[in-house]
Amino acid sequence: MKLYIWFITIGALLVSSCKMDEPAITSAEREAVFNSEDGLKAYSMSFYDMLPDATAQAIVEQSLVDYGATNTLSGFTLRNSYSENNASGWEWEDLRNINYFIANNVDPAIPEDIRNNYTGLARFFRAWFYYEKVRRFGDVPWVDHPLDPSEEDILYGTRDSRELVMEKVYEDLMFAAENITRTADATQKSLVTKWVAHAFASRVALFEGTFRKYHNLDLETKPETWLKRAEEAARKVMEESGKTLHDDYRELFTSDDPPSSETLLAIASDASLNRKHNANWRWASETYGTGLNLIRSFVNTYLQKDGTPYTERANWKYEDFFEEFQDRDDRLKATLRYPGYTREGKLALPVFSGYARLGYQPIKLMVDETIGDDKSESTHALQLVRYGEILLNYAEAKAEQDNLTDEEWAETIGALRARAGITGGLDAKPTIIDEYFRETYFPNINDAVLLEIRRERAIELVFEGFRFDDLRRWKQGDLLKMSWTGMYISDVNKPLDVDHDGTDDVIYYTDQEGLEAARKLSNNPDISRVEVSTNSNSEIIQVHPAGDNKGYYLAWYTNNDSKKVWGPKQYYYPIPIEALNENPELKQNKGWENGATNDGN
Repeated sequence: MKLYIWFITIGALLVSSCKMDEPAITSAEREAVFNSEDGLKAYSMSFYDMLPDATAQAIVEQSLVDYGATNTLSGFTLRNSYSENNASGWEWEDLRNINYFIANNVDPAIPEDIRNNYTGLARFFRAWFYYEKVRRFGDVPWVDHPLDPSEEDILYGTRDSRELVMEKVYEDLMFAAENITRTADATQKSLVTKWVAHAFASRVALFEGTFRKYHNLDLETKPETWLKRAEEAARKVMEESGKTLHDDYRELFTSDDPPSSETLLAIASDASLNRKHNANWRWASETYGTGLNLIRSFVNTYLQKDGTPYTERANWKYEDFFEEFQDRDDRLKATLRYPGYTREGKLALPVFSGYARLGYQPIKLMVDETIGDDKSESTHALQLVRYGEILLNYAEAKAEQDNLTDEEWAETIGALRARAGITGGLDAKPTIIDEYFRETYFPNINDAVLLEIRRERAIELVFEGFRFDDLRRWKQGDLLKMSWTGMYISDVNKPLDVDHDGTDDVIYYTDQEGLEAARKLSNNPDISRVEVSTNSNSEIIQVHPAGDNKGYYLAWYTNNDSKKVWGPKQYYYPIPIEALNENPELKQNKGWENGATNDGN
């Protein structure tokens, strides 16, 4: 173990600065790392520091999603609050660490296949690094070796084209897929395998193909080529990895040792090593995190058990918390606190008086045990790459090429829906458009198959870190300005039995009479009393917009709708001013020049 830590410490010397031209370690130190497989293995573990950190819950979408309401607006979508002056993300230390390894992994005393295995791992992480950079900034400098201070033409040069960089990313991923020898991780699925490389290639290629298509990028490699690459990479995983869908959807996100049947790569924690994170604290407590709730328009997109749209129910607009959960896609109950949900044997309705301002409190990424509700005590693994995503990638890539067959629909979208308890529409592609879904989310899409794949992707991958990138690649950033409307309630100023168990659960009061009614219930510790306001300064209750006096929808910070912005320039982030000052040749991304803010233009 000491040897392992020593080697990692040497590797860490290479990433101590955000400069591209950090001095190299000594030849003696280099030989100690690169002259044995043990040295290569130990050094390669430093690459994993690039993955999202479980303690920070970096993969959890907390603000930049259209389907979530939070207690604060994201700075990136809050008018005039983001610019080159407070931008971030232009760090390069991880790249130098990787390039140094690749350049020095050349000792002929180590068999070539072993060296290629570890070089393949390094190139996987270089692809991971550059994919993040291109998604964020577009054109970036491509650097494939440890820079020397004398290479001023690169250090102070211009950015390379997206075309060049993404072709290099694809080359790296193909090398990784062909040369990484690990095909399974029998421990906690936390190590990169050959199948992770293929799976990640499908993610990257799908992003790039659809981004080029919907943004009309006139680049040498056309969207169709990237979509074909996504299809091929996903198919490779589907046919050769041995992975399948795990029967229990929620168990994927609540297990310390995630199910090996579906998991390709996860962030593992360990209580014995005091490696814990704060997932429960974020999702169960009103004192931490952004208090994210789903909004009702998104909840409406979960299908009924028979595979038909929920919005085809005759009275769907006026169904309350209990009614809307009945006979729905099982993932609705695996994602949100639902009527009858229990924790440690006790009923646990949403925390209406604090967390669940809209009524829809997430549970997907938290466990039912309460030990971590107020501190970092969570140890369940967090999914990074899983088989369910690969099925979605394949279906979308094929549909975007207009050649998805009924059989392929059944083995991808049909399989995902079957796991969710849906019985209808599993064996053949849809032919009828759900007008509610299309008009609410994608009015520019008139293909029933693409629409249903987008529905499925949103529901299957909710909270897993995909939605912001999906909206950007589809050129649908305006959805981030959606109003935050929540569940339907029949009345205010009187107790409501929201879970239909015969006991009142909550009272929303707006006036003195309602307050008095709430006070009469003060001896009941199980009822939530929520003060609401009819002004625009806090949580408000709105009369149903149809004006038919049938009830109310909960709403949250609707006065902030005018503060939410999205404009063409926000499909990329601005380059931080510090980087531009050091190298003016980088040039700022269009629309962000000269300190311009996110003003919606």
